[in-house]
Amino acid sequence: MKRSVFLAVIAMLALTVGGQALAQTASAYAVLKDKDGKTVGTATLTQTAAGVQVAVTAEGLTPGAHGFHVHAVGTCTPPDFTSAGGHFNPDGKQHGLQNPAGAHVGDMPNLVADAAGKASATGVAQRATLAAGATSLFDADGSAVVIHANADDDKTDPTGNAGGRVACGVVTTGQLPSSSTAPAALPLNGIAAAGAALVLAALGILLRRRRASA
Repeated sequence: MKRSVFLAVIAMLALTVGGQALAQTASAYAVLKDKDGKTVGTATLTQTAAGVQVAVTAEGLTPGAHGFHVHAVGTCTPPDFTSAGGHFNPDGKQHGLQNPAGAHVGDMPNLVADAAGKASATGVAQRATLAAGATSLFDADGSAVVIHANADDDKTDPTGNAGGRVACGVVTTGQLPSSSTAPAALPLNGIAAAGAALVLAALGILLRRRRASA
């Protein structure tokens, strides 16, 4: 009887940890900073049936259209942010929402700034996922959201002639914090590892008890 209760507790703990991991991957965010390290915007990422919805708000941009994309590497090193790599493109397609041979999974519609330099836009990274998988934004090197200096023409491979990179933010699991300074989030693999360690420790205790009573 005691052993059954003990196993039930282990199962509940494992389900709780697993549920926390799944909840964390249901949403993500990026804090966008310019070359001087100033926060100029945010991106909120939400898992949908079609892919990952990316909602961006920004300020301090030059008036007019700006390309923005999900990039393949979760590193934003100023001043040019080339550390973020190219557009997220696990399918090996060409760039452009209007390109018959496209598009990249990370391709997004243009972000249009008003006369005050403020802008907002929402797009969907088709087929992308915040969970594990071939199109996961949390693969080995992560991903980033990048705003470009110019408009994306939606067809020219590989960049849409969108110009330089003026803001960048690393995609991070969890909810967007209320403050402009984002705290470090526990990576998904860290949660999974913690859950596995908990279950293994409990199983070890059970086995030792069984041996002692044998």
